[in-house]
Amino acid sequence: MAATDPPRSIRSFVTRSGRITEAQQRALAQLWPKYGIEYCAGPLDAYSVYGRDVARTLEIGFGNGENLATLARVHPERDFLGVEVHRPGVGRLLRELESQQLTNVRLICHDALEVVAQQIAPGWLQEILIYFPDPWPKKRHHKRRLVQEAFAQLLATRLAPGGALRIATDWQPYALEMLGTLAAVPLLENLATDGSFVARPAERPVTRFERRGARLGHQVWDLAFRRA
Repeated sequence: MAATDPPRSIRSFVTRSGRITEAQQRALAQLWPKYGIEYCAGPLDAYSVYGRDVARTLEIGFGNGENLATLARVHPERDFLGVEVHRPGVGRLLRELESQQLTNVRLICHDALEVVAQQIAPGWLQEILIYFPDPWPKKRHHKRRLVQEAFAQLLATRLAPGGALRIATDWQPYALEMLGTLAAVPLLENLATDGSFVARPAERPVTRFERRGARLGHQVWDLAFRRA
């Protein structure tokens, strides 16, 4: 497999035909040219995208964008890239970015596997966030899980030395699977002193999704690995 090839062709998501509001649709039409990046098979250039070259964070599957907008506001010295396939969430985040005039965020509405393989150059990122990826709990669907060996290896190459991969999930079997998968990647080292999970990072905002899970009694497992 070439370094720029997508790790596999099985989709880790199903495109839902969820309701999109008029405001979200309007944001997609009017604000996408300002904040959006079209998918293409070529690496992004920092100056072309952001007008500067500083530390960059990628969030894969940002949902409604609550976490991404918070981080961008708190860290104006960094640049952020969000990848999400579900248009209502993209529309909602576009409205939030415009409302707060956050100039350090760009969005891509495309399959993250292909984006990371084709549009992210090796060593281009200082941080990758994957918060609450779909656990695909049924065994026959496990092949759709995002964090698998080939993709984990690819993510490691996109981090600069010392860069961090941070993941959170409220599905314990998936957490254990990801722990084993990431531990087997030679370029990554676990930041947990005991080789397991880390404490919840204080910087990670508590999203609406996580608050709902907490009310239902869901435990959250955080993983953090560094590019060696």
